[in-house]
Amino acid sequence: MAGRPRNPELEQRLLQATWELLTERGYDALTLAEVAAAAGAHRTDVYRRWSSKAQLVVDSLSEHLPSIVALDTGSLLTDLRLILGAFAESWSSPWIDGVVALSADLQRDPEAELAFRKMAEGRGAALSQALDRAISRGEIAATTDRALIGDLIEGPLMHRRIAGRQSLPPEYLDTLAAVVHQVLTAGSSAKR
Repeated sequence: MAGRPRNPELEQRLLQATWELLTERGYDALTLAEVAAAAGAHRTDVYRRWSSKAQLVVDSLSEHLPSIVALDTGSLLTDLRLILGAFAESWSSPWIDGVVALSADLQRDPEAELAFRKMAEGRGAALSQALDRAISRGEIAATTDRALIGDLIEGPLMHRRIAGRQSLPPEYLDTLAAVVHQVLTAGSSAKR
């Protein structure tokens, strides 16, 4: 006996309701019952599709976070600054206040954690492409550790927003881009 067919329109309503509640109230206050009510659905509609709040939120984030576009400006420094701006937009979003609670739930939910990692890797593709182009232009070494550079980019944003509860003004992003660029090009014989 076949199960009910998927209803993409209902799933979109549930993901949209999740996003709206997440940005209005935060992760901790979000309940699956409220998501269902906001989407005009039943709680069972939510539980049939997602076995945990963390899984639902990760899917909603995947659907609603702004894309990190891989722009090629011809300059690693400019590419880094644009990528930092896109990451900063996400880290400045109201939902970010719940990222600590989401992280705790992800530790107890391997399926949601895997989905979150895949989403994060996808969002890091623009940085990886910018580094590939910089290597091709001879701006940085081919041995550049992409994961470490990703940490150097997002780590300060996360720390500033979560630990320091500070904004991410353009001047801060300019300085951070310059510092990461300096780290990447230190010792390089390429012209800058």
